[in-house]
Amino acid sequence: MSKDKHKIILVEDSSELGYLLSEYLSMKNFEISWFINGTSALKNLETIKYDLAILDITMPDMDGFSLAEQMKERFPDLPFLFLTARSLKVDVLKGFYLGAVDYLKKPIDEEELVIRIENLLARIKSENRIEEKVYDFRLGQYKFNSLNQELSHGDEEYHLTTKESELLYYLVINKNNLCSHKDILIKLWGANDYFNKKSLNVFITHLRKYLEKDANISIDNIHGKGFILRL
Repeated sequence: MSKDKHKIILVEDSSELGYLLSEYLSMKNFEISWFINGTSALKNLETIKYDLAILDITMPDMDGFSLAEQMKERFPDLPFLFLTARSLKVDVLKGFYLGAVDYLKKPIDEEELVIRIENLLARIKSENRIEEKVYDFRLGQYKFNSLNQELSHGDEEYHLTTKESELLYYLVINKNNLCSHKDILIKLWGANDYFNKKSLNVFITHLRKYLEKDANISIDNIHGKGFILRL
């Protein structure tokens, strides 16, 4: 196979949809490995490095949320998105809380899926290139290592989720400047919509809690516009 093909692991228990997606994405120059359950997917991940994982949520032996948690623990560098029929707000927020780079709802147009995947992979590649050069930051009394997703204050150390780390990194490199809701959502979530904005607010709350030990640090909400990390 061509060396420039992105490798994607698809975990989907529907034989009809799994076959359709794997065939279509293969036609679009992606290298696809399709598995019908999380157990076989995890076993495969031990031997092959992928650029992206696409996960269904409702599966019999291990649901997509449980699979994502195990993947984060064992393969933390692998970005993943959910492609699922579950569209409740609580499911969407949980998906992003677990660190998903996107949450797509079935049914989805195959062409739209390809565009979203290409945009996500391009963004991830760009961010990785930046983080190879700059990843250690001093934030007042805190130290932040974006590469290891670690935030420390004295002897206390916080292990951030992928999305928490991405968001804090974005705020840090734009410190003392307004980061608009739209720019954050497009860059980190890939879409500026209601659910993603709610998810962003959840992660802002997490970061404020982590940073509350230094009174000289704040994440200010500029109503209707965005956030400013003030140092």
